[in-house]
Amino acid sequence: MSTSTATGTEPLGAPVPVLSFSPVALSVPGRPVDLHVRVSAPATGTGLPVILLSHGHGPSHNLSSLNGYAPLANLWAAQGFVVVQPTHLTSRTLTHLVADAPGAPFFWRSRAEDMTHILDRLDVIEEAVPHLAGRIDRTRVALAGHSLGGFTAALLLGAGLTDPDTGQVVHLTEPRITAGVLLAAPGRGGDSYNGPMAEQWPVIGAVDFSTMTTPTLVVVGDKDDSRHFTDRGPDWHADPHHLAPGPTSLLTLFDAEHGLGGIAGYDAAETTDESPERVSALARLTGAYLHTRFHPDSSAWRTAREALTTGPGAVGRVDAK
Repeated sequence: MSTSTATGTEPLGAPVPVLSFSPVALSVPGRPVDLHVRVSAPATGTGLPVILLSHGHGPSHNLSSLNGYAPLANLWAAQGFVVVQPTHLTSRTLTHLVADAPGAPFFWRSRAEDMTHILDRLDVIEEAVPHLAGRIDRTRVALAGHSLGGFTAALLLGAGLTDPDTGQVVHLTEPRITAGVLLAAPGRGGDSYNGPMAEQWPVIGAVDFSTMTTPTLVVVGDKDDSRHFTDRGPDWHADPHHLAPGPTSLLTLFDAEHGLGGIAGYDAAETTDESPERVSALARLTGAYLHTRFHPDSSAWRTAREALTTGPGAVGRVDAK
C-alpha cells in the first residue's frame, strides 16, 4: 500500500513520516471526564483507514493511556493508517478523578462505549488534528486491543458478556468496525478462569466468544503464561480464535510473553521480552492483515506471512479457520 493513497490494493510499502497529535478532548454527556484521544497518522495520503487502539491495564502509570503503545501506533501510522488511542477510565492517570464514578473500577462498559463515541465524532477529530481533514476513509475501521484492551475489543467485535452485577447478557457490538486484532487478550471463563485474580476481576471470566463474528486476527505469545488468571498456560489467550464462529486467524509469536516484544512502550521496564524486531514484525503482519481485510484483492497479508512466518527465520506461525 502506498501511503499516498489508501485505495489501492498493493502490499504495504516503505513507511513514511508520522504526525501525532494529542490530546483531542471529546465531550461525552454523563462521562465523569472528557474523553481524551491521541491521533497518529501518516504525513501524506488520503482515503486512510482507521485503527482504534484500546490500551491495557498494566503496572505503569502512563502507558495505560493515550500516551502508551507508541511502538505499535507509530508503525501502523507509518504504514498508512490513522490510529486513534483513547484514555479509558481504567487508566491509572485518572484514578484520583474517577474512583467513585459509576462502573468503577472495571469500567468495562465505558471502555467499549469510548470507541463508539470516537466513531460518532470522527468529524470533530478530523477538524481538530492539523492536516487530517478529508483524509479519513470512514468505511474502513478496525479495532485493536492489548490485554484488557483485547477484552474490550472482543465485546465490540461481537462477543457477549454476562454482567456479573445483574446476570443479564450484554452485547455491545459496533457494526462500523469491520475487522479486529486481539493482542494477548484474555481467554474464556468457567473452569479455565481459576487464577488468584479471578475473584477480583469477575468480568473477565464473563465473556462469551460464541457470538464474535467480525473477522479478527488473534495474536498470542507462546510464552505468555498468565498464571494470575489461569493455569492453562499460553493457550488460554488463543480461545477467541478457537471459540468465535467468525473468520479468525491465529498468529502465534515465538518466544513472546505478554508484552509481545514491547508494544506498550519504548524501553518499558514491565516488558519482560523486549524485542524491537518482534514489535516491527508484529506491526507489519497486523497491518498487512487489516489492509487485506479492507482490500480483499491485496496480496499484503499473504506476502507478509510468507516473509515473516516461514523458513528458519520465522517470527511465528499463522493458523486460520
